[in-house]
Amino acid sequence: MDLFRECVLCPRACAVDRASGSNKGFCKESAQLRVAYVGPHFGEEPPITGTRGSGTIFFTGCSLRCSFCQNRQISQNGLGVAVNMEDLLESVESMIVKKGVHNVNFVTPDHFFPHVFDLISKLRTRGHSLPMLLNLSGYQSVPSLKLAHAFTDIYLPDFKYSDKDLAATLSGCRDYPDVALSAIREMVDCKGFLNSLENDTSPATSGVLVRHLILPGYVKNSLDALTTLFLEFGSSLPLSIMSQYCPVIRHDDERLNRRLGKDEFDLVYMHALDLGFEHLFVQIPEEVPSADAGRSPFVPDFRLDRPFAVPSKD
Repeated sequence: MDLFRECVLCPRACAVDRASGSNKGFCKESAQLRVAYVGPHFGEEPPITGTRGSGTIFFTGCSLRCSFCQNRQISQNGLGVAVNMEDLLESVESMIVKKGVHNVNFVTPDHFFPHVFDLISKLRTRGHSLPMLLNLSGYQSVPSLKLAHAFTDIYLPDFKYSDKDLAATLSGCRDYPDVALSAIREMVDCKGFLNSLENDTSPATSGVLVRHLILPGYVKNSLDALTTLFLEFGSSLPLSIMSQYCPVIRHDDERLNRRLGKDEFDLVYMHALDLGFEHLFVQIPEEVPSADAGRSPFVPDFRLDRPFAVPSKD
């Protein structure tokens, strides 16, 4: 619990004593572990999803809190339940044994790192050797990552912004580009690149895969983000280009009140090809759904037993 006192687990470094009573940090969470969903997920990249799904644990709260977050229910609105370690361990173990998931995928877990490390240690002690994956915003503290390395096999970080002003406006952290680049460098230096790529049918067991979400109206941010990643890590970096942006609230910025245009996607995708990235995972934009077309498969509803609209495989 010492890591929750004067908490500096994330780059916000709010120094709140989260271990004391109900005090909450920037992440809006105390030291009480809270979880919104545990179960197989089939919407990750193929080396992560495999054939039996990625065993996800979605935590309540977030240290980044982007204004456009598609997981807003849990990252900002506090949806989730308090759990103790024994119950969570039983739930995760049941998922591993009954569903045969390829990995355990901790989604935005850095504000609960001490609990995550404890859970992974217990799973290892019980003989579960499947990969442990940290699914991260990119806005991570290097000292916290150094603690995480011993417990982690795969890192799945975002690199959201090259534009500091955009990072300040949408996520309240002007330093995001520099912090995220340092964090990803730390991950790559420790784990290398993802060891199962698009031409390999076996699920990944270690390494780093970087994600970038294209925001409508902000193509230059994406072009510069890809250039930055290329210059820092080279063409062998496994990169996932996502076009799944979907407005979940009304924004003052009208550019964010629509889906991504195919022309915008094409500009970013062609730039990635021109740079020579060798290991690309790409979401091709779908037609914009009508108002009555049902839920987007990329906007989960954590009030439901199955939050994701895509079919789950039993």
